[in-house]
Amino acid sequence: MSLIEKIPLLTDDEVINLLENARRLQTEGDEKKQAQAAELIGPLEEAAAERRAARMAATQAKRAARRPKKRAA
Repeated sequence: MSLIEKIPLLTDDEVINLLENARRLQTEGDEKKQAQAAELIGPLEEAAAERRAARMAATQAKRAARRPKKRAA
């Protein structure tokens, strides 16, 4: 199983950590590591964005549930 296939199984923190490492290796690593990092960055950014959107939607729903309902006058 490749690392890209494992992304859905990773926790949010693991995705963010792996994305940060891939970005670092893209600039600091040797050619092989730079190529591997470049391969991972797109799928990792997509996964991180999807997870961020899901967290924000859950937070908004939670806040909406706590707000008192307005009554018609």
